[in-house]
Amino acid sequence: MRAVLRSRSFDTTLPDMARTSAHLLTTAAVVAALVVPAVAQAAPQVGLVADTVLDASALYFVSYDGLVNNNSFQQDAILTYQGRQYATWYTASRNAVIARRTVDSTRWETVVLPHRLTADDSHNVISLGISPQDGTIHVAMDTHNTRLYYLRSAAGLANGAVPWNAAAFGAVQRTLGGMELGAMTYPQFVVTPEGALQFSYRTGGSGNGVNELAEYTGGTWRKLGAWSSATGTYTGPNGVTSTTRNMYLHGLTYDRSGRLHAAFTWREGNSGVLCNPGGLTNHDTGYVYSDDRGRTWRNGAGTLVGTTGGSPVGIGSPGLVADPLDPNHGLMNQESQAVDTSGRPHVVISYVPGRFTQCVTNYAQQRAQYGRTFHVQRGADGRWTKAEVPVPPGHTQRTKIVFDRADNAYLVMPRGKIVSASRASGWTDWATVFDGSSLRAFGEVNVDTSRVAAQGILSVQYQQTSSGTTPSPIRVADFRLG
Repeated sequence: MRAVLRSRSFDTTLPDMARTSAHLLTTAAVVAALVVPAVAQAAPQVGLVADTVLDASALYFVSYDGLVNNNSFQQDAILTYQGRQYATWYTASRNAVIARRTVDSTRWETVVLPHRLTADDSHNVISLGISPQDGTIHVAMDTHNTRLYYLRSAAGLANGAVPWNAAAFGAVQRTLGGMELGAMTYPQFVVTPEGALQFSYRTGGSGNGVNELAEYTGGTWRKLGAWSSATGTYTGPNGVTSTTRNMYLHGLTYDRSGRLHAAFTWREGNSGVLCNPGGLTNHDTGYVYSDDRGRTWRNGAGTLVGTTGGSPVGIGSPGLVADPLDPNHGLMNQESQAVDTSGRPHVVISYVPGRFTQCVTNYAQQRAQYGRTFHVQRGADGRWTKAEVPVPPGHTQRTKIVFDRADNAYLVMPRGKIVSASRASGWTDWATVFDGSSLRAFGEVNVDTSRVAAQGILSVQYQQTSSGTTPSPIRVADFRLG
């Protein structure tokens, strides 16, 4: 039986929100959910159609509660382009590899790239991008506040015009095609509606860093510049101030009209804003958008709040907060976002609600025990609403959100559990449609959103759980959505 969520104009964490009245003024609406008796709805479903092995013995170690082969901020570790699907990971010998298959096949062709992982750090992921302009495949990897390792293939490789082998990728570079980025983290690629390939990355560090953009056109990369600010003053509920921070993105997503959506949370540099040092200094869910491919940024009301390479978006910019939350609830950074066919943004966040505690003292333990997932969406009237998903994640790690072509929503939770809600219900009838236990996945998984759009197939890349540093299989499970 499916549970239906009714929005209400209160939240179990409203005592926290009352202490941040300035944030309340910038929020269109904050709504929590109550579980009420089920009613009949058009229930979306998933069906497992294939589960293939990428590598029977992939690199395995746990750091920052995660695996280097599966992290929420990888954009992308698996993607589809012109009838072929690509995936990337590190082998047990620490080699970076990339594989491809035709979308109707279970046979993968693997190429070993000329790079071995340099650090046992789960931040040092591999991200893939493909330029529709020239068919080049771009690989960014192995960086956490260090210089990038980067490969760009020969033109036409993604179009099948060049043989699929290591020679097609050339030598590893420490710059982005000759452009020096310096120390950076979180390399991500995104394609504009016009076919330009963009590169998102953070310079600086946790609690004191900025988001930057670069763009690849005509075979050349160029910097667009920084668009978020690390400076400004934030005052915690205890009256302690912080003067540095970084913006953690839930994603960068273009809709059909060409609007670029970015939801985020702030992380403060001063842990003194916390009620207890065992928590996370993440607070508030914010939102901005760009109608000029990331050159300028506007808040939900349409007010200009930042210029890339000029005056960046900062903590003091007006109207940013979609859902206010103080830093004492273990709010997770870099979870997930998606945009429906109407161009409306949807964000997945998770934290420990106030009904369990008003002061998280051990974020890993308490998130696993008490953490709950929330669906935050922006309506046609511009108001934000929030509903608790009545299926606890039971894990410290993050959830991914995707939409099928009918705008039904699917949350791919840690360990591969899939929870869905129908558009017909207004995305309120959340229920488990795949429990994930058969996968034996470690935690976070990667999803191929491009194949969902093209074929209605959700491909989930996951690594099976192991112990210590014993290598384990990395696989791709394919689900038909509908």
